[in-house]
Amino acid sequence: MGGRWAAGLVAVALGVAGCGGDDGAAAPGGATSSAPDDGPSGTLTVFAAASLTDVFTDLGGRLEGQHPGLDVQFNFAGSSALATQVVQGAPADVFASAAEPQMATVTDAGLAAGEPAVVAANVLQIAVPAGNPAGVTGLADFAREELALAVCAPEVPCGAASEEVFAAAGVAAVPDTQEEDVRAALTKVELGEVDAALVYTTDVASAGDAVEGLDFPESAEAVNAYPIATLTGAPNPDAAAAFVELVLSEEGRAALSGAGFRVP
Repeated sequence: MGGRWAAGLVAVALGVAGCGGDDGAAAPGGATSSAPDDGPSGTLTVFAAASLTDVFTDLGGRLEGQHPGLDVQFNFAGSSALATQVVQGAPADVFASAAEPQMATVTDAGLAAGEPAVVAANVLQIAVPAGNPAGVTGLADFAREELALAVCAPEVPCGAASEEVFAAAGVAAVPDTQEEDVRAALTKVELGEVDAALVYTTDVASAGDAVEGLDFPESAEAVNAYPIATLTGAPNPDAAAAFVELVLSEEGRAALSGAGFRVP
């Protein structure tokens, strides 16, 4: 998969750079100019997978710092719900999915401006409350009916990945709840409402000391790639191009890596 990541990054980075023009604005992460900012302004609306909440919020703040006239707004949710909203005409400038099938829903409808780029990947991890009070040791525990267990709904990427790893491990899972996105599943663990949940490694990292993560070998059977694209009907195409350029830049890749994502 690594070669495809790199090719996608180069292709989209070149395309975005061509859209940006030479407006004298600082490059992402660079020093700001003393001249009045003539870069993107107005409202930028980004639809993004729930697992991107922390890192994209951070990058959006950085972009606002570089362009004081810009207001970055996010809609974080399950990728399948977001793709449906885009296809149904919801006003958005950028779409970032936690898996390629949901991006295909948008591209097949002719709503992606250019070829999406895969910017990162993620794998599942078992999340348990601090101290692991139920003594969960691995994926087989998701077949224990006496435990309270959470997974994502099968129509969202983390849920589809969960089904893949259960099949690979030969585990007949008996979850008590199927959540609409991965952050909802994580919250169940943070609040102590479940003994374990399947979430992404990045979500475990974001929870800090409230949650512990358990690796399991079958996670390698379901690696989710994260594509991003500007949208053909973007109300603010200049700002959309600037945000995607930031995500694809060395600064953006460093932020994703620091949040626990795999980057090319």
